[in-house]
Amino acid sequence: MSTAPDPARSDKRASQIARSIEADIVRRGWTVGESLGSEHALQQRYGVSRSVLREAVRLVEHHQVALMRRGPNGGLLICEPDAGPATRAVVIYLEYLGTTIEDLLNARLVLEPLATSLAAERIDEAGIDRLRAILRAEERWKPGLPAPRDEFHDEFHMALAERSKNPVLQLFIDILMRLTRRYARESRTDSATEAIEAIDQMHTDHAELVAAVTAGDAARAKTLSERHVEAVTAWLQRHRAAGTSPAREQRRARRLDAEAPRGKLAEVLATAIGDDIAASGWQVGSVFGTETALLERYRVSRAVLREAVRLLEYHTVAHMRRGPGGGLVVTKPQAQASIDTIALYLQYRRPSREDLRCVRDAIEIDNVAKVVKRRTEAEVAAFLNTLRRPDFDENAQETADGVREATLEEFRFHVGLAQLAGNSLLDLFLRIIVELFRRHWSSTGQAMPSWSDVVAVEHAHLRILEAIGAGDDSLARYRIRRHLDAAASWWL
Repeated sequence: MSTAPDPARSDKRASQIARSIEADIVRRGWTVGESLGSEHALQQRYGVSRSVLREAVRLVEHHQVALMRRGPNGGLLICEPDAGPATRAVVIYLEYLGTTIEDLLNARLVLEPLATSLAAERIDEAGIDRLRAILRAEERWKPGLPAPRDEFHDEFHMALAERSKNPVLQLFIDILMRLTRRYARESRTDSATEAIEAIDQMHTDHAELVAAVTAGDAARAKTLSERHVEAVTAWLQRHRAAGTSPAREQRRARRLDAEAPRGKLAEVLATAIGDDIAASGWQVGSVFGTETALLERYRVSRAVLREAVRLLEYHTVAHMRRGPGGGLVVTKPQAQASIDTIALYLQYRRPSREDLRCVRDAIEIDNVAKVVKRRTEAEVAAFLNTLRRPDFDENAQETADGVREATLEEFRFHVGLAQLAGNSLLDLFLRIIVELFRRHWSSTGQAMPSWSDVVAVEHAHLRILEAIGAGDDSLARYRIRRHLDAAASWWL
């Protein structure tokens, strides 16, 4: 009988250890610069071999949660994470799902006006200076220079999201802007004059938004944001090639920076391979290339390629199959790795309860409105029936297991509505928020709800479903809003 270690089991163990290390960092308060211990000390603490620990450390480093420093006084040092790896992973996953421009418009209309209205309420002198500096940069552009549409548009909207001072909105809007940029790369104007007119209109919209935000006029800022997002999306719809999506975009071959640190270069390479898999149509089960072919194609060392492959495997984009007929096999990506990565980054940013609540409420209310419109579709109607619990007994004896199951049912109800709404972006964003609440519960030992709370929530679910079934949009919105307010203690 073979005693060789099972690579799949080893990888799974490494992922578990990585999660444990990250949980320890969160519990310590994320003290940047602090050492968690030497490699030997960490092996003993977690009871794993050196190879498993090193694989776990690679994942932790990929999340930019900590960095292993070698040599005297070395160890695993807690560091300040970067949102880049998390947002890139989410964009690749969303491309696989085939996110449409309509989904993107809907998500932007839900989140950007919210961020803009918050920016108007929270703007300060530094924020005003930042937004006006971007406007001045836009004004300096002259016809004949390369069109700066993507760069100006991204920078402006990210700066506006930062002024909301809501880290959840900032990160979600970052993802939305990355997807918008990919659509914009496919779009072509019919003439130079049309391109200039589009840039001039963009600048006019931005200037009006800055004026409203600076004046603290949240209502006007929100309305202007809605109009601007609708105009940008309409432009993209008119000028994109028929039948295209970001996942089908034929991207130019990128040059990898050979001077970058190996870990960083591996991240860039993993993103490049993920993009190329998406551009080729994401043919699940096909061999994207052998190790030899990939080394030749991307001009990197074997060590960098193998580290990039580990990241692709972690995000279930592809896996390396050894032996004859082997190579990098395209797989069906799963959301959980991206959800975990984003949730971990947001734990570092420490959003307040109100930060989470306002984003969750905006998504949930929009979801209910969409489900009302889709209520007569056979698949939606069937799923709505599964959300009803005819076997629920409100007079049952209260037990810890019963309350715990009811708590899980509350989350399943809301995630189920998000799936019915049919927007992959907002569905993913809500699942990230749910994961943040789950981590908060597990780390704080929050008290479980009472049985009377369970009964009230079950009644609220039924009343929401009744309004949806009746096609009463305004009543469904009212009831979901009241339910979210009443059940805040469950989530927060």
